[in-house]
Amino acid sequence: MDRITFNPEQCGGRPCVRGMRIRVKDVLGMLAAGMSEADILADFPDLEAADIRACLAYAAEAADHLMIVT
Repeated sequence: MDRITFNPEQCGGRPCVRGMRIRVKDVLGMLAAGMSEADILADFPDLEAADIRACLAYAAEAADHLMIVT
């Protein structure tokens, strides 16, 4: 998870990729919209395939939280 960074002065403190202004949310949104990894990497040449996997791993970890429903 060292590829996912947080900086309160960048992108409102939202999780980004390696200190760049590319938010995890944006990468996940592109994947959800049907873009392939190759398409994303072509559009964002500073990204690496490992960055996309890190975004997915971050999302998986974030989704694994306990919710108590009463």
